[in-house]
Amino acid sequence: MGVPLVQGLSGQERREPRATGPGARGVRCVSQHPTGRPGRRTRSGGASRGERTPREARRRLGPRRPAPETARSTGQVSTPFSRLGARRRAGGVAADRLPPGQHLARGWPVLHYGPVPKKGLDGWDLQVFGRTASGHQTRWDWDAFQALPRTQVRADLHCVTKFSILDCAWTGVATTALLAAAPPAKAVTHVMVWAEFGYSANMTLADFASPQALLVTHRDGEPLSAEHGAPLRLVVPHLYAWKGPKWVRAVEYLAEDRRGFWEERGYHNRADPWREERYAYQEGDGNGPPR
Repeated sequence: MGVPLVQGLSGQERREPRATGPGARGVRCVSQHPTGRPGRRTRSGGASRGERTPREARRRLGPRRPAPETARSTGQVSTPFSRLGARRRAGGVAADRLPPGQHLARGWPVLHYGPVPKKGLDGWDLQVFGRTASGHQTRWDWDAFQALPRTQVRADLHCVTKFSILDCAWTGVATTALLAAAPPAKAVTHVMVWAEFGYSANMTLADFASPQALLVTHRDGEPLSAEHGAPLRLVVPHLYAWKGPKWVRAVEYLAEDRRGFWEERGYHNRADPWREERYAYQEGDGNGPPR
């Protein structure tokens, strides 16, 4: 993963944790807690009294299954992946509203990679850099960003972990307005969107500039919560949600494609939910740069 101009947004160099998949900041849903508590070891090496050994536990629980990673190494989520499929809204939904493999969620599951940033708006900024038409970067503090034209888009959100939420009223700044305020050079074909802690997501310039793509501050008239990406997240409704990072801090203009955080880790470079483009092994020739 390349190093953005905004290196050190979190205030210090951070060692990249081991990851398992994308979800709402584009992070795959992983349980916060291990599936079991191993028995404490005694001096003789056996399990302590009253706790089953692993062999006894397997007899009771069935075949061994891989335990999910803990929040310490993979980030924090509020809903285990195994339960998301069961959280479906009652009543019928037209078949053409949900992409293949998706389920309708109740509410808005909170999924993300890493901790929730604790910073306020003092010192916050949004940068555009890379292959700009002017050759210079553009920067907005929060007040200046709020002065950009505002718009509202009603659109769905589809997470690669297979939940969808429908008919969201997103409010924010259209990506086309950002492109107009800080134009890319003619050679630009792709963008990399950077977020807190060095998270990134790549996409074509055409996808970034799509009519419904929005740098979001509000959903359904309410400000985003910190867990859902406040103060600013990207929403690109026609792509899986990991392409719309939470806690956005910068946009980099690229003259050639470069894989982002999850795209380097086995997830599809394009991420079209209607084609169910979840994983890199599904990519055909020309669908992305080498990993």
